[in-house]
Amino acid sequence: MNHRSDNPGRQSTFHKKEFNSPEPEKLIILPKPDPLRRVSVASALERRKTTREIGDRKLSLQTLSNLLWSACGVNRRTGPFGIPGRTAASASNSQEIDVYVLTGEGVYRYDPFRLLLELVLEADLRSIAVNPGQASLAVKAPLHLVYVADVERLVNTNGFQEPGLHDPEVQKSYYFVDTGMIAANVYLFAASNGLAAWFHNCNKPALTKKLNLRPDQHVLFAQTVGYPRKK
Repeated sequence: MNHRSDNPGRQSTFHKKEFNSPEPEKLIILPKPDPLRRVSVASALERRKTTREIGDRKLSLQTLSNLLWSACGVNRRTGPFGIPGRTAASASNSQEIDVYVLTGEGVYRYDPFRLLLELVLEADLRSIAVNPGQASLAVKAPLHLVYVADVERLVNTNGFQEPGLHDPEVQKSYYFVDTGMIAANVYLFAASNGLAAWFHNCNKPALTKKLNLRPDQHVLFAQTVGYPRKK
């Protein structure tokens, strides 16, 4: 889980206190997740809620690493079918959902196996990470997670080869449920760490084009995360 590449690039300026930099790094090394807090599951469930009023305060890199690990990080070396296990379940352990991290500096793809963020696009796409009529609600929020299904992983899973994995309608049911599990983890992490979270639809056609996705990759939903806006 803590493996890193031999040559991950220059040390990221994101290791400063805030997840913020005037120029985006091509490769950001995330610190080892340390998500444990003395908050019970019951307390997190009691506090879980949707908050759309999110301020512009940045998240620390450690908090971001903890958040992404909680969402769908690697929590055991050997899970179902001999594949590393994740904090969120997936059909036949296909792990078909990619998490894209949208900030004001760029778009990154989360690599949970190497604990990295890889720069995908040097652009601020936060305004299209929500529906057009709601862009003003979260355009200044520091972080948007965009969930993208890679159907190729479902079709070619190393797990149980059930016929439904080749059926487009069944595939939809799987990747929608798997995304919901990740989003639920994010909600619980936010509730236990004083963060605000909002799971919502997004401008799928625009994001698909900007992210240069393949036909078998589908933008599904997005989730805005940050600190609650002060009233």
